[in-house]
Amino acid sequence: MDIVSILISLGLGAIAGWLAGFIMNSKGSLLRNIIIGIIGGFLGSYIFNLLGISFAGYLGIVIQSMVGACVLIFVCRLLLGK
Repeated sequence: MDIVSILISLGLGAIAGWLAGFIMNSKGSLLRNIIIGIIGGFLGSYIFNLLGISFAGYLGIVIQSMVGACVLIFVCRLLLGK
């Protein structure tokens, strides 16, 4: 993976994490948003693969990551009781 791919992944993760935080009314720092967005990307990819749905392009990646990040925030709230 080259530096441009890493920067694009971090940027898309930050956007997805920020959108998920906005939708789920969860406040957090940029670093937290990036982490949630990246983990959400893996989770969203897994969920949509189970459903037989695939996305293409950067917008699809952001949508998939955002949905996964929303699920992640929801599950964390259930487990932590917040």
